[in-house]
Amino acid sequence: MSQIESYIVPGKRCHLVGIGGISMRALGEVLHGMGLIVSGSDMQESDAVKQLRSMGINVVIGHLPESVIGADFVIRTAAVHDDNPEIASALSLGIPVFERAQSWGSLMKSYKNALCISGTHGKTTTTSMATHILMEAGRDPTVMIGGILPALGTSFRVGKSDTIVLESCEYCNSFLNFYPTIAVILNVEADHLDFFKDLDDIVDSFKKFTALTPASGTVVANADDAGAMLAAADTGRKLVTFGFSEDADVRGVNVADDSYSELDVEYNGQVYCHLSLNVFGRHNASNALAATAAAIVMGVSPEHISTGLAQFRGAGRRMEYKGEFNGAKIYDDYAHHPSEISATLTAVKALPHNRIICAFQPHTYSRTRALFDDFVTSLSLADITVLADIYAARESNTIGVSSAELAEHIPGCTYCGALNKVADHLKSIIQPGDIVLTVGAGNIDSVADMLLK
Repeated sequence: MSQIESYIVPGKRCHLVGIGGISMRALGEVLHGMGLIVSGSDMQESDAVKQLRSMGINVVIGHLPESVIGADFVIRTAAVHDDNPEIASALSLGIPVFERAQSWGSLMKSYKNALCISGTHGKTTTTSMATHILMEAGRDPTVMIGGILPALGTSFRVGKSDTIVLESCEYCNSFLNFYPTIAVILNVEADHLDFFKDLDDIVDSFKKFTALTPASGTVVANADDAGAMLAAADTGRKLVTFGFSEDADVRGVNVADDSYSELDVEYNGQVYCHLSLNVFGRHNASNALAATAAAIVMGVSPEHISTGLAQFRGAGRRMEYKGEFNGAKIYDDYAHHPSEISATLTAVKALPHNRIICAFQPHTYSRTRALFDDFVTSLSLADITVLADIYAARESNTIGVSSAELAEHIPGCTYCGALNKVADHLKSIIQPGDIVLTVGAGNIDSVADMLLK
């Protein structure tokens, strides 16, 4: 395959398949800003498509073979395969086809500081936190996040400095296309088992990711997570650890209470800065320590770290407060792995509440089957659990697993199936003082909207 660097030059025509997606839209805008002629396709009209068109980017609805004619190269996401009509057409015409991650990797090479934040959980929040810190420090970063950051009003930012910050996903080894100067590993657990063979395979992928940093680069790893420390071991690069462990280089100390919203950061044996967070839970404090450690590596002052994190109020769909229904507070969260669900529910228990009601939509059949027992354990932390049907995403149900089966193993759980039935059931049981969580990586967030209409 031809090197993508020779194609990302002003005047070349690039066609993006699935341009309405968060990362693809950002990529399209960056390439357009660099002087390339950008076009794209998506399956449906959206605000993202309208925004792209307003910039002069031609977007076609539907995957039409003729859309790629005249393109110098085509970019797709990992979810778009060779049987897609546009990809099949490009391949038959001899037009080079590249992956989205390859494109971001190529762009990254031109930045002196490339901060790549990886891990099974917490990537979006930590990338958002790092963005707040670097913006407060006047570093003018280019940013790519896997979710909406309210401070930006979108999921990305195009800066004019030598610094880029990217959320870096391990699925399909996408992050192995990147060129980090600082590689952050938040945690490494079993996930995406439709692609990886097992946990050892996942750890090996993260090891390869850390090896992409140059000899002068730095690996930042979570001292509290065994998987992260395994992946960061013996890299030959400078290693900076963070966490609550006594041996962490950047350590959280003097934690005020169970909300973990007030704590000091100790570095080199001395208090470096104080953090007053507007997000709660040990997992978010850990994410803040990761962003702090990366910022310290980049030479950011304690004052800018404290102020930047104090201004962070969460990323979209990450314990996002939606409103009240019948005297109950409604939150929406993207958690779709058992560890994430456990972290969210444990954090919520520190808040005043009558009952915790968790409405969960499992994400993919393969994940539900592979982590079935762990889902039972984590979802049992709620006082009441309500299950929607599994969100298929990229899969079809060849396994035979279902939400109804999962519900049978969770005490007091109700299986509702369709999202409108989930909303109707919640309306019938919600009481004043309850905390209601709509949880999952699919479209379960629409249930919160149904409640609050």
